[in-house]
Amino acid sequence: MSTSTSTSTSTSTSRGKTLVASDLDRTLIYSTAALALGMPDAQAPRLLCVEVHESKPLSYMTEDAAELLARLTAETVFVPTTTRTRKQYQRIQLPGTAPAYAICANGGHILVDGVSDRDWHESVLRRLGDECAPLSEIRAYLTATTDLSWVRKHRVAEDLFAYLVVERERLPEDWLDRFGGWAGERGWTVSLQGRKVYAVPKPLTKSAAVREVARRTGATLTLAAGDSLLDADLLLAADRAWRPGHGELADSDWTAPHLDVLAERGVAAGEEILRRFRAAAAS
Repeated sequence: MSTSTSTSTSTSTSRGKTLVASDLDRTLIYSTAALALGMPDAQAPRLLCVEVHESKPLSYMTEDAAELLARLTAETVFVPTTTRTRKQYQRIQLPGTAPAYAICANGGHILVDGVSDRDWHESVLRRLGDECAPLSEIRAYLTATTDLSWVRKHRVAEDLFAYLVVERERLPEDWLDRFGGWAGERGWTVSLQGRKVYAVPKPLTKSAAVREVARRTGATLTLAAGDSLLDADLLLAADRAWRPGHGELADSDWTAPHLDVLAERGVAAGEEILRRFRAAAAS
């Protein structure tokens, strides 16, 4: 039986009419390499580890950010909104009340109390089949045009999209543009984020999934934050939005009328985003 039949229970427990949809990596949580503390060690904020992978700490937020997030989850419908797979998302232990909804795989899955909504996922698969080239065609291109001198891993996420883990300093100068143009003609978007090159179907969007969660919860105000090109549609779909002073969107000076651009970078930006969320939800 589809898990969507159980959504009325989660909807009835929503704590308000403000929905907060936030990207996670390099928006709310940060790896050691992405912390960008930029201050003497003695002045650095205390950090809370929120993700462990293979028995090693992986992602952090400041302790103040953790307290802000715990309060935010009690005041709003907080929806983690990530390109991570379900398995990768479930490694994260965020402070506060466990979200009734989460969006994974760039909108390919809506989790309801931790379980993927089958009806939503099947509707996504139908859109992808109708509107863009198959994943197999993208993978064939990647296999034919890359080599081990600069690609460390080829990966497929949830049978929905593909990504490469690359040696960024060795990435051929014109390869990304050529791949982006080729993929764009076939209904796919290409994005470079840190050491990963993502190829994602254009119909696979965070914004579509967030609109569905807003419909189910009856939210009247949607707030959003993100740092990458894959977050642009999410930020455009929100009533108010924020981006940090780092990331793909910052590098391209991306903006929108209802978007606030933060000066903060790294983990300090995650803390400031949470302050902005709470202030906007309370106003």
